Parts: sequence; C-alpha cells; structure tokens
Amino acid sequence: MITPLFRRLSWFAVALVFGVILLGAYTRLSHAGLGCPDWPGCYGEATWPNHEAEVAAANAAHPDRPVEVHKAWKEMVHRYFAGLLMLTTFVLAALAWRNRAHLPQPRRAVLFAAAFILFQAALGMWTVTWKLKPIVVMGHLLGGMATMAMLAWTALRANGVHGGATVKRGLIVVALVLVSLQIALGGWTSANYAAFACATDYPTCLQQWWPATDFREAFVLWRGIGVDYEGGVLDGPARTAIHLTHRWFAVLVAGHVLVLALAAMRQPATRSYGRAIGALLVLQILLGIANVKFGLPLWVATAHNGIAAALLFSLVALLARTTPAPR
Repeated sequence: MITPLFRRLSWFAVALVFGVILLGAYTRLSHAGLGCPDWPGCYGEATWPNHEAEVAAANAAHPDRPVEVHKAWKEMVHRYFAGLLMLTTFVLAALAWRNRAHLPQPRRAVLFAAAFILFQAALGMWTVTWKLKPIVVMGHLLGGMATMAMLAWTALRANGVHGGATVKRGLIVVALVLVSLQIALGGWTSANYAAFACATDYPTCLQQWWPATDFREAFVLWRGIGVDYEGGVLDGPARTAIHLTHRWFAVLVAGHVLVLALAAMRQPATRSYGRAIGALLVLQILLGIANVKFGLPLWVATAHNGIAAALLFSLVALLARTTPAPR
C-alpha cells in the first residue's frame, strides 16, 4: 500500500525540484554561477561572507575572485535548496525501499532519482571548480530536468495517474526526446553566452537571414580544463551558429508538440492534458521571442527555463495517463 506520507512527500519533491531549477536558472542568468569559487562552502564558510571582516578574509584567500555578495548569496541559496531536495529524495527512496513490495513503478523511478541526484551534485561541483565549463553547465541543467522527470513520474504514479488513454505513446516519447534536445540546446546557448548573438533581431539575425556562422567551432563539446569560461570564449560566428540552431530546432519541436497537443485534445480522457501542453507551448514560444526582442530580461529568461520544466512535466503526466497501472 502506498502511504499518504509517500504521496504527499512525492509532490513536495516535485515542487522542490521545480524551485531548484528556477533558482539555478536565476543564478546562472544573473552571472552568479561563480559567486562562490569553492564547493560545497563559500569562501571556506557554510554561508557567504557578509560582514566586513569576513569579506576581507575571503578576498585575501581568493585574490583572483573577490567577494561579490550580491552573487554569493544567490549561489548559496541555490545550493541550500538543492541540498534539501537531495535529502527529500533520499527519504522518498528509503520509504520506497521499505515498502518495495507495494511500490513497483514508483519505487524504480525514485531509487534511480536518488542515485542520479548524486551525479547531479557532482555536476554542480564541477560547474564551479571547472569555471563554468559549457558541457558541464549544460549537463547540470539537463540533470535537473531529468531529476524532475523522474520525481514527477514517481508522484504521478503514486497518486494514481494511470490508464489506457488512446493517445499514441510513440508521439509522447518523441515529444519528450525533442523537448529534451531543445532544452539541451538552450543550455548550450546559455553556457556559451550566445543568447545575444543576434542582438535584438527577430526573426532575422543581425539583420540577415543567414549571417556569418561557424558550426564546427560552435559545437566542440570538450575544451581544456583550467580555462575561465565566464563570459564565453567563442567568437561571434560560433555564437551565432549556436543561437540559430536553437531557434531553428524550436520550429521542429513546436510542430511536433502541437500535433501531440491536438491529438490529446481529441480524447476526453486527455483533453485537459492537451490544453495544458498547448498553452505552455505558446507561452514558451512567446517567452523565447521576448528574450531576443527585449535583450534577455532576467525574469523573462528565468521564466523561459521554468516553462520548459513545466512543459516537460506535462509530457511526463500525459505519458503516465496513457500507461496502464502495474498489476
């Protein structure tokens, strides 16, 4: 039997991981990813330096990275909530293991999430120690989304979301893959500081339909360790190539997700899911355009990450609704 505690805690974990994703986006987009140059503490402390003496000591210990309090507190708050998420996931995994005979599908998902979140913590550490290396920053974002998907599946199945709705599951799986790839491209765009590559020009880029691009350099995944990647290291054509790839792939993703939303809306059992997916898709497109046209406002860019997570959740929910209950 699935206990009420497990049901409630699973939804708390979903809300918490969504908050951690938003905090991570806010930290990254406000250029606070290196607000603390060490890990897991901040300038050797459990909190960030705040008083004059603490700041002076931290600056002496890290002369290459002077304290910026307005960045340090953002980084540490993100870490605190991530730590709470890890603890919550471990508690869920322990409850699932103790009641493993009665938790077939939710058990597997939450146990995998508990193991995966350790790797996600390592990615968070490498994000700092490898100085915002793009492949790590992108991987950390994808890891957060994957953790949310696993915890969402756990909560949905534990709370009775299942059934034999007739929307083709293949359509949903393809949508999940495409949305995940688009999230990865968005992470790569952000990690390489390519969001401004087209200035505020849309739908053209730099007042051209095909500006100078360098795709070979744009998608070199592994570069040297020890380089400070804050601010980006790529030249203009490479950043433009990344930005345009994210734009163009968005058209493919939007087309498929729209087909899925319409298919879901035709079925009474999944109509609300289809409407939610369609509404989130439209909102996400508008936020993406607003990011370009208004020069990447912090709240718009953060919301763009949050809606991506919400869209991913809605697709996982639809998949759960079309998957029969375990026997």
